Amino acid sequence: MLKFLAKRWFGSHIILALGFCALAAGLLAVYVNWVFAIIGFVVVASSGYLAFHNQLLIRDEMETYISTLSHRIKKAGDGVVNELPIGIVLYNEDKVIEWHNPYLQHMTEKDSLIGESLLDVFPPLTEIKEDQQKAEITYRKRIYEILHRPEERLLYFTDITDYKELQMHYEEEKLVLAIVHLDNLDEVAKGMDEQSRSLLLTNVTGAITKWAHQYGIYLRRFSSDKFLAVFDQGTLHQLEATRFDILDVVREMTNKNKIPITLSIGVGAGSDTVIELGEMAQSSLDVALGRGGDQAAVKFRDKITFYGGKSNAVEKRNRVRARVISHALRDLMLESDLVLIMGHKMPDMDAIGAAIGVLKAVHAAEKQGYIVLDESNPAIERLMQEVEEHEYLGDYFVSSDQALQMATKRTLLVVVDTHRPSMVIEPRLLNVTHKVVLIDHHRRSQEFISDPVLIYLEPYASSTSELVTELLQYQGDNLALDVLEATALLAGIVVDTKSFAFRTGSRTFEAASFLRRKGADTALVQVLLKEDLHQYIRRAEIVQHTEVFCGSIAIARGKEDETYGQLLIAQAADTLLTMAGIEASFVVCRRPDGLVSISARSLGDFNVQLVMEQMGGGGHLNNAATQLKDVTVSEAVAQLKEILKNYQGGKLK
Repeated sequence: MLKFLAKRWFGSHIILALGFCALAAGLLAVYVNWVFAIIGFVVVASSGYLAFHNQLLIRDEMETYISTLSHRIKKAGDGVVNELPIGIVLYNEDKVIEWHNPYLQHMTEKDSLIGESLLDVFPPLTEIKEDQQKAEITYRKRIYEILHRPEERLLYFTDITDYKELQMHYEEEKLVLAIVHLDNLDEVAKGMDEQSRSLLLTNVTGAITKWAHQYGIYLRRFSSDKFLAVFDQGTLHQLEATRFDILDVVREMTNKNKIPITLSIGVGAGSDTVIELGEMAQSSLDVALGRGGDQAAVKFRDKITFYGGKSNAVEKRNRVRARVISHALRDLMLESDLVLIMGHKMPDMDAIGAAIGVLKAVHAAEKQGYIVLDESNPAIERLMQEVEEHEYLGDYFVSSDQALQMATKRTLLVVVDTHRPSMVIEPRLLNVTHKVVLIDHHRRSQEFISDPVLIYLEPYASSTSELVTELLQYQGDNLALDVLEATALLAGIVVDTKSFAFRTGSRTFEAASFLRRKGADTALVQVLLKEDLHQYIRRAEIVQHTEVFCGSIAIARGKEDETYGQLLIAQAADTLLTMAGIEASFVVCRRPDGLVSISARSLGDFNVQLVMEQMGGGGHLNNAATQLKDVTVSEAVAQLKEILKNYQGGKLK
């Protein structure tokens, strides 16, 4: 018997009781009668004997019970090890199997694995780290959860295939909401008679309805140009596999029109609430439209993926939005005590020209404003020289540190020519100021400035300078532009359109005409854009090291041990695009700041924006770029070629 049980049965209380009885018997012998004393002693002795004897009996019975229970437990343990559907493997230091339970025979369909290499029997285990205690592997078309005990060299295999299939089935049945939008229905239908318009709309609606029936999508129209689509994540995976081919179907079936109809689709998935799915679908559609339309934007939780985007954004000829934005911008300026204007890092002529235009609007509202610029660069060097010599413009340029000191809660920050917080000259200004206005012409990327009070993002525009010029036209009839102010805006348009050769619409010429009437000097534009002879020679050296990839893609690279300015890299890409047989050009060089820059250009049939987004950049369909850290020029070229192969194979998203 265990000691604590013996003490409870034959403890001090029993001995004390028997001792007291013996003392009582002794007192009887002295004071009463010895006969009663003898009887008392006999009773005490008998009780002591019985207590001791019963203790021995209980100890024997307890030991018998415990030994029987141990045998049963051991037998049950053996049954668990041998019969439960869990694989158990013991291996030695050389990863050779020393023992396994019978379930491993069922798993591997082998009689014995003892003496075999663990990694040869289970190749997926090579992907598990030595100290990893939990993992999942796929073995013989089954999924197993691995519980690893490295210190004991012990592995447990649990078959979780049914659970995974149930989980997958649950995920595929989750609700997905999408909004299908006809991008340019009003522009296409303008000028059509009612019969032609109805026929066109019927054909497009029929194609969308047929597509919905094909994939089991519930489709309901809720406005003239919008549909609500309801389906599940399993269907979403099918649509992603086809890369939302309805985009191509609608575009091609209306290709005979002067302007083909395109679709934009915003998809929300991955949330458990219908309200959040609806908000995700709407925000995805906003992103797709902000990128120029003709594409699907799929937002799954926090990740957004794009499909399509093969055509240029259609120029909108309605100036109502420009007038509304202009008046809203003026109201925000009047409510602020200070206006700060900021472009992107390494600003170009478009960024500075647009900033000067916004500064003019600030002065027209009789408010105080400044342009944030830390340092000049070759792209704007001549313009900044003219600004410094100007009567008053040079006084309105401040550094980022000065801007941070000036900024208050009532300061208005206007960001031009970019919408990515990582690209602005001073990201801290975004947090210091509570009101941010965004004016940009680039296609919207996943990274976006949070909570701007006013957004004027129009991918159809040739440049941000064009957008700002339109806004200035509604800032008052008596708005007077200085020659340098008008010329800076015109230079921004000229640079981004490559002298009106690319991305040029009717409104681009209207903006240029307005600037010319306001005194823009075309001769001064040419002076501002003049190129240094040394830079021209260096650009020719870059072009010299060009290879043609996939028949029509030019890839040029700079020397590994030399650095090149961003303007030079962009100019080299533009130069390559003028060569016969070249549809797209990519120039890869190292910049003075140590980053490897890639400038991409195309004639419109090749979407360089998709390629650059895969490398962390962005831009337009025919004008995009990216910057890479901690890579060599050769590594960047190799990465670019791999992405181009996927693009040519139709796999690029």
